[in-house]
Amino acid sequence: MTAYTAVVTVRLKRGVLDPEAETTARALERLGFELDELRAADRFEVDLDAADEDAAAERADAMAERLLANPTIHDYTVTVEPR
Repeated sequence: MTAYTAVVTVRLKRGVLDPEAETTARALERLGFELDELRAADRFEVDLDAADEDAAAERADAMAERLLANPTIHDYTVTVEPR
């Protein structure tokens, strides 16, 4: 077994109301920053042991599907690196 860190980034799908991002975007614009779009995201870092990188990614993907993300309203990405 090898130690890996899986990073799961969860964000609302395009078209789903994102009040946190809207509030932050307005504040940034008031501070003089020009934005095309801003989206909020949650980032989960999971340390785990797995046989290989693909197995670690598969486990992290299962975690995202079952708990970390709601597939109805969220998109997510999984990246895995050796720890």
